[in-house]
Amino acid sequence: MDYRDSHCKGLLLEVRSSGGRTWYLRYVSARGQRRQLRLGDQCDLSLAQARRMAEQHRNQVALGNDPSQERQDLRSLPTFAEFADEQLLPFFKVSKRSWKWDASLLRCHLIPAFGTKTLDAVTRTDVLAFQVTKLDSGLAPGTVYRIMVLLRHCYKLALDWEVPGVKGNPCLKVPLPKVEQSRERFLSTDEAQRLLTAVRQSKNHELESIVCFLLLTGARKREVLDARWENVDWQQRQWLIPFSKNGHRRYVPLSDSALVLLRRRQLDAQGSPWMFANPETGKPYSNIHYSWDWARQRAGLEGLRIHDLRHSFASFAINAGRSLYEVQQLLGHRSSTMTQRYAHLAQDTLLAASNAVVAALDGVVPKEHEV
Repeated sequence: MDYRDSHCKGLLLEVRSSGGRTWYLRYVSARGQRRQLRLGDQCDLSLAQARRMAEQHRNQVALGNDPSQERQDLRSLPTFAEFADEQLLPFFKVSKRSWKWDASLLRCHLIPAFGTKTLDAVTRTDVLAFQVTKLDSGLAPGTVYRIMVLLRHCYKLALDWEVPGVKGNPCLKVPLPKVEQSRERFLSTDEAQRLLTAVRQSKNHELESIVCFLLLTGARKREVLDARWENVDWQQRQWLIPFSKNGHRRYVPLSDSALVLLRRRQLDAQGSPWMFANPETGKPYSNIHYSWDWARQRAGLEGLRIHDLRHSFASFAINAGRSLYEVQQLLGHRSSTMTQRYAHLAQDTLLAASNAVVAALDGVVPKEHEV
């Protein structure tokens, strides 16, 4: 039996034959739907408390909100693990080339920490404690930084997709860990010669061509390993990279040496569509780490990364007198900001520039034999 309150519109007490008694609020939503919202048991709420709750919910209804729908949304709010599996990973697979790396961070770090919690239950305190725990465990600050950026992005997507119950991003006021900027590594001419001598002695007979082509084009490792013959324009002397890191296609000019290298490669290609195919599989290399590591140690360049060959290409170009704009075009940078870090000059170039000033001041300043 329902007993309606004569003082508060919509408030009623449901009394059941089993003895249970429950407060409810009946109302009409902004869409004209009749709703009944459970407030609580009579043993837990007095009449005065039930009236206050009912009035609060009626105020929300007057503002266009629907308390019953909000409560239903909260019940259906996914856990972090469900959100990752059902929405994040499918989206990353079709929108990010590096989705496997994100999937690994989710599986190894974020889901174990937040997987059982609903998205709205993760607080700023939880996120901060998670970051501190990861740093204290000895994980590299750069890795922790990447994890935190991914977590922040996950909640941004939840807000953009209007996932029910998600009202804010708990990561926004959590400062990211400080990561020291690594120094750019540039090969000198002597180091480049030592490296090429070492790769010629490698058991991987393709390594020499790969390293040479990286040095001659300034391309990224994956761009070279996945290169196809169909993208080489011999007449225009250029190589097309259909999908670069920034998501745009770009054309790489081929120098005389690069063309000679490719002509030699083409003679040994035996019909393979790949420019640098693995002879054992006939497909692109998935990784050349072990042969590269052997070669750099052989050359006495233990800390050298493959990506440093791209830095060195830019360094050689600038030291040869090419402008930053030209280097930007060669590297395929969309913004000149990225190219600025290559604007260093070798010591010999600086000395030559300094001596040019001396020559201009001939007869004004003392020369070496006059000191």
